[in-house]
Order: sequence, then structure tokens, then C-alpha cells
Amino acid sequence: MSNEHSQPLTGRAALITGGNRGLGLELSRAFVSAGASVMICAREGDALEAAGRDLSALATGGQSVVWQKCDVADFAQLSSVVERSLREFGNLQVLVNNAGVYGPFGLVEDVDWVEWVKAVEINLFGSVHAIRAVLPHFKTQRYGKIIQISGGGATNPLPRISAYAASKAAIVRLIESVAEECQEFGIDANSIAPGLLNTRLLDEVLVAGPDKVGKQFYLRMLKQKEDGGVSMTYAAALAVFLASAASDGITGKLISAVWDNWPVWPEHIEELRRSDIYSLRRITGRDRGAGWGDK
Repeated sequence: MSNEHSQPLTGRAALITGGNRGLGLELSRAFVSAGASVMICAREGDALEAAGRDLSALATGGQSVVWQKCDVADFAQLSSVVERSLREFGNLQVLVNNAGVYGPFGLVEDVDWVEWVKAVEINLFGSVHAIRAVLPHFKTQRYGKIIQISGGGATNPLPRISAYAASKAAIVRLIESVAEECQEFGIDANSIAPGLLNTRLLDEVLVAGPDKVGKQFYLRMLKQKEDGGVSMTYAAALAVFLASAASDGITGKLISAVWDNWPVWPEHIEELRRSDIYSLRRITGRDRGAGWGDK
């Protein structure tokens, strides 16, 4: 098997936020295994260092793994991470915005407002900060890959988890907008819906209990915990694909790691460019056969 297929990220460098645990760590492992040099950042220092040493053991000749403590809600801290990445690697081709939190659970009028705002700062502002920090470099080199981890809150209402839902929906529209802004620079920006994962976020839902998150959602998450959830390898494989040259030209899309047949998408680049498929759009009455609602 050629190196292009076994390690499609050879020679590339990536910054992965929230790369120290859960899906972020799975993504980081997949990137290192695919040949990339990786910078991971997160708020928890001990877990971050442990993850960094774990990833370093996977690296082979020519690869580097570095890590730096960072709160993505702080633009100055993220800028420092990007600057160090460029010093360590000499370049940077990929940004993976993975850091995120659920935020407070409960009815929107009852939840702690400070915690609600903090969730938006991490999920939405943190993603914007990272994008703003890498774009000058990406535009100068006229190439780059922005990969945004989305979630169920982007496409479905999530009662009692409103900060998460609002910020995740905003993130997808942000990526669609950035994709259009960056078309002339050879920069691709896409969002990933990873599926229902068994991570610490799910554990937070179960700890909060049905009174906070709602009985129906709680039972759904409990069943997911018991069933094992979706494997994180799906999202990791899609992220590697989006970080590689194989996906060049695919941009502005929300892609399901589990349900979309993304490996064949490079064969349909022009159709993807011309169409609004795999993007957020309003559903009209006509779309659902209710002709009374549209003029």
C-alpha cells in the first residue's frame, strides 16, 4: 500500500483543540497515525500532558507532537498556540475545532446565565477565535483545512440544553460563511456531525438526571450508554479525509460521519459546489407537500 493511502497526512501539521480526551484524543491519534504532526490544546493541564505523551509514542520519523494549555474562549491564548505551532512545525495546514461543552441543563429561564454564556464562549467564540488565528497564515500560503466538530444541536431542537443547541447551530452557519469567504484562497471549511458518542458529555447528562435534561432525552442517553453509542472511529476517519488532499474543493458542508457516503464525494466536486446539499436550509411547506404555506 502506498504511503499516500496509508498515511495521507504525511508532511501536514494540524492544530486540534480539546485534543486531550474523548473524541478530541481519538482525532489526534488518527491524525498522528495518518502521518501528521499535531499540536493539541485544552484547559486541563494534567490530562493534556498525558495525552501529549501518549501521542508522542505513536509518532515516527519526521513527525512532531506538541501540546499547550489553552482556554479557547481567550483569543490571546489561542493566538499563542497558533504561533507556537508555526514555530514548531514551520507551517500549519489544518485546524480542527473540537473543544466544546454542553453548558447548563434546564429550562432557559431557570439556568445559570453565566454558565449559559460561558458555553457559548467556548463552543462558538472559541471556534471563531481559532479560525481568526489561523486564517492569516492559511491565506498567505493559499491553502488550509478548517474542520469543525458539530453535534445534534445543530440540526435538532435540544430542550433544556439550549446553550449547546444554539451555539452548535451557529457554528455550522459560521463554517458555511467562512467557506464562502475563503473560496479564492484554496481554503476548505467543513463541519462534521460525529454521531451519538459515549463521551464525558453523555456522562454529564446522566449525572444531571431527568429533572434537568428532560425524561425523554435522559432515557435516550441512558439507552445510548447501555448500547455503546457510535464508534468515534467514524468521525476520526472523516476528519482525516477532510484534512487530506483527497478532499480538496469540498467546502461549506455539514457532513455526517455515520450516514453520508463521503469517500465518493471527490468524484462529485462540481455538483457539490453548485448545490446547497449537505448544508443548513429552511424547510418550506412545499418541501414537505404542504402547498398551502407557500406563495
